[in-house]
Amino acid sequence: MRTLLLVFALFVPSGLMAQRPAPTSSPSADAAKPSGAMPGRLLLVLPFDNHTDQPNLDWIGEAIPDVLNRRLASAGFLPISRDDRLYALDHLGLPSSFQPSRASAIRLAQTLDADYVTVGSFSTTGTRLKVQAQILTVDALHMSAPIQGEADMAHLLEVLNSLAWGLAKQLDPRFAVAENTFVAADAKLRIDAFENYTRGLVESDPEEQIRHLKEAVRLDPSFSPALMALGKAYFVNQQYELAANTLGRLPRDDANAREADFDRGLAYFYLGSYLKAEDAFAFVSKQLPLPEVVNNQGVAVSRRGHDATALFQQAVAADPNDPDYQFNLAVAMSRKKDVAAALRAIGQVVKLRPQDTEAQDFQAKLRGEPQHPVAPSAPASPRLNAAFDPATQEGSVPLERIKRTFNEASFRQAAFEMEQMEEDRLGTLPPQKHAAALTEAGMRFFNKGLILEAEREFQAALQVDGAHSAAHAGLALVREQEGDTQAARADAGESLKTQPNVTAYLVLARLDLQANQKPAAAADVSSALKLEPQNATAHALRQQIESKGQPVP
Repeated sequence: MRTLLLVFALFVPSGLMAQRPAPTSSPSADAAKPSGAMPGRLLLVLPFDNHTDQPNLDWIGEAIPDVLNRRLASAGFLPISRDDRLYALDHLGLPSSFQPSRASAIRLAQTLDADYVTVGSFSTTGTRLKVQAQILTVDALHMSAPIQGEADMAHLLEVLNSLAWGLAKQLDPRFAVAENTFVAADAKLRIDAFENYTRGLVESDPEEQIRHLKEAVRLDPSFSPALMALGKAYFVNQQYELAANTLGRLPRDDANAREADFDRGLAYFYLGSYLKAEDAFAFVSKQLPLPEVVNNQGVAVSRRGHDATALFQQAVAADPNDPDYQFNLAVAMSRKKDVAAALRAIGQVVKLRPQDTEAQDFQAKLRGEPQHPVAPSAPASPRLNAAFDPATQEGSVPLERIKRTFNEASFRQAAFEMEQMEEDRLGTLPPQKHAAALTEAGMRFFNKGLILEAEREFQAALQVDGAHSAAHAGLALVREQEGDTQAARADAGESLKTQPNVTAYLVLARLDLQANQKPAAAADVSSALKLEPQNATAHALRQQIESKGQPVP
């Protein structure tokens, strides 16, 4: 795998490194084998066996890993993606529908360097769904005690999220996020939208795949995994305009936004919309300047007639052993009439990929040699000083090469490495400042609607500084969001014991108003306004309370 850490440290904005690590895996360049993962955190979740007599429920077996992967990734574990799992099966010569035995599951896990494998099954009794899961520790070949869940089919997502919490606790007994936070994670997701999304993932017919994914998006337009899958399906089907429009609907702060914009940039590139392609690649490269992204940004810039040399140099610096990056640098240097630099770069291409005839021809042109010499009596002498003017030699300069795929795991590895550096930095701070940074990250997650991730940050802050007022206030927000009024009141009270703050007072005000305790709500809002007289949320609550006949002092 490429070593990217130095590039990230040099080029990634520091503001993107505020959250705590969400470690992940990364395959090597030539095998389905993640590397660089945090020890004991890499997890492979296999499709669950269908123990019903209803083949139409097979989709649930594939849906379970999707839910578990999303929840466990949010909890800081390293789940291996479905794409990586399918790649590994293909690497082993096995079909995607293969149901592994224990022995083959171990082999698959070893191929992916997984620390744990989650296996399980589901069955039904009437409308009730029963799910059972176990964790296999690969090194010790030890199978855990089963974790079970049961609920009505209408509550499929709740039981699967509860199962994910049980797995998280079994994997890490110190894990502090509440079960309710897991269960609430998909509270707004429609089960029929999720079913169509899953059926779209496993469908082999492109038209049926798109039909299911379109229906999932129609039923729940805010479910970003369905938008992502639909955009990718359009892209694979070469419906580039639809792909670009669909992928562009993901929020810019979505976890999949970078991957979406990479594909969106390719879609615009294939449509000839080079400015839009450049903008899409630039959005990604500003956050994670992986060489394939920087390279593609450079290709789009070049297609618009501008100099992209600096971008190609950046890609080469990040991965000097990729012949395409060297090729593009050679083209850029030739356009600048720096023949010596172009020859150095194209020489690397020929060395790295000897069968590259386009590179060989371009090297010959740069040297002033015949492209296809016929039985020369003596080797042609390179004419390094010969005049080479690409601008006046039509067709003499080839087009730059674009990367059509990116290594998703490299994206995750890049994010992990950046966040790990930030966590190491935060660990050197005094506890109060460390806790403050974690709490700020938690609030960013909370404001994006990522409640599980937010609670993880708030809990981590309290592990560093148990009396941190803002962390307790953040947890009060989480508990309020989940509907746990008792816990929300308790955390708000703990927060105010340490330091009066607007967040805790407003949580109490909303809870008091909900309980029809109008005088208490008025007092809470009054306290908040004394701290922040211009707080818009406090003023809105004040109007709401006064509309019910209760004056706010």
